Amino acid sequence: MSATSNASNATHQGNMGASQISAVETRSLTRRFESLVAVNQLTFSFPRGSIFGLLGPNGAGKSTLIKMLTTLLPPSEGTALVAGFDIVREPREVRRRIGYVSQMLSADGDLTGYENLLISAKLYGIPRSERSARIAEALEFMDLTHAATKLVKQYSGGMIRRLEIAQSMLHRPSVLFLDEPTVGLDPFAKQAVWKHIRELRKEFNATILMTTHDMQEADSLCETIAFMHQGTIATIGPPAELKAALGADATLGDVFIHLTGADISEGGDLRDVARTRRTSKRLG
Repeated sequence: MSATSNASNATHQGNMGASQISAVETRSLTRRFESLVAVNQLTFSFPRGSIFGLLGPNGAGKSTLIKMLTTLLPPSEGTALVAGFDIVREPREVRRRIGYVSQMLSADGDLTGYENLLISAKLYGIPRSERSARIAEALEFMDLTHAATKLVKQYSGGMIRRLEIAQSMLHRPSVLFLDEPTVGLDPFAKQAVWKHIRELRKEFNATILMTTHDMQEADSLCETIAFMHQGTIATIGPPAELKAALGADATLGDVFIHLTGADISEGGDLRDVARTRRTSKRLG
């Protein structure tokens, strides 16, 4: 399946129009940094209620794309609709409808889990009368009720990640952005986070866009995957179709290497390695 044909189909979805049924729709979205084109004329979309994976080597443009979609960085050209709102003309409306969990630590280790969630509830403007119920619901949903009064610095890496996801979901966003949600976690903690990501989609009908370098994670969680390379979408489609295009025994790792000519385990430079190791260390 080619990126061009798929993107074309994605932006012509019947009389309703893609913006009415898509969680995210980009339209020639471009970002330049002087002479560097980090994201180049991206046009694609994916439906509401789905889990969408964004894969690619370091420097492919994934982080720049997410920063534009979350209104943290303005595009140089083009635009995108997130939850039906334009990131250029309606950034405030976009921010009201999204959640974002970055690789960087967002929970305060010197506060309890409950206190972290209370701060988030205030920042999201959740009415005082609803805060306690929302926090209790989030703690229960993420299996953190037993740890609500513990300092976060006493949490395991998996517990911290679940708390950060709980923080991002307090205001019940339509679209949740997860940047490397399980980086640095051991296999048991990783499986726990996967379980909760699936439940978020099921229970709250949340649309999830996630980046990952873990091919197994992408294959297990995502209905649709886009591979980015040098600022463009190299291909996009369901994992099974992307693998089948290379052969019966192909893996997503094989697809990655075929499209980018790189081994994902060897990607990045010193800065990338240092960032990943810092993240892994703080997640335990």
